[in-house]
Amino acid sequence: MSTTTAVTGPAVLPLGRVPYRLSVERYEAMVEAGFFTEADRLELIEGMLVEKMTKGNEHRLAVQLAFHAIRAALPPGWHATKEDPIRLPARQSEPEPDVAVVRGAIRDYAAGPPGPGDVALVIDIAASSVASDRALAATYLSGGIPEYWVLNIQSSCLEVYRPGEPVRVVAATESADLVLDGQVVAQIAVAELLPRRP
Repeated sequence: MSTTTAVTGPAVLPLGRVPYRLSVERYEAMVEAGFFTEADRLELIEGMLVEKMTKGNEHRLAVQLAFHAIRAALPPGWHATKEDPIRLPARQSEPEPDVAVVRGAIRDYAAGPPGPGDVALVIDIAASSVASDRALAATYLSGGIPEYWVLNIQSSCLEVYRPGEPVRVVAATESADLVLDGQVVAQIAVAELLPRRP
């Protein structure tokens, strides 16, 4: 009689073998060639293809709220994007954050996604993904993004990450500074971003 043993946990590579890492350029060429479909739901993080999280209703609603709040606060010369890629060549990453604040007009990026010099702020909504969104702070900040926000739905707060500074936690009753080119241009009320009123 034969028995079967269930294999659990992550797969382990054979000793001495390393995964193949993609460059941003190679990833973009694969996207342009149609190698991936919309159903693949992938993004490039630290040279690896990573499956994007499935979004629940609270997450979807918070993305909409954040996008509209940020867009309404932007001065001329900036626009907001929603779930669009940004290029971080220094980190071999091309994530698709929930919301980003990008310099210039939408058509300025017809040739490709904005890079770190073009992006003032990235926002991710964390419902069930708090740990993974926090981990992305290192990718964004060391990739040249000056500010990264994690809207923590579970704790009803906003976590603000800036290079070389401790994480600032902004309560639901407070507001966060929207900073563009070193200048505060607006105050964003955290309560307006949350899917449930605190």
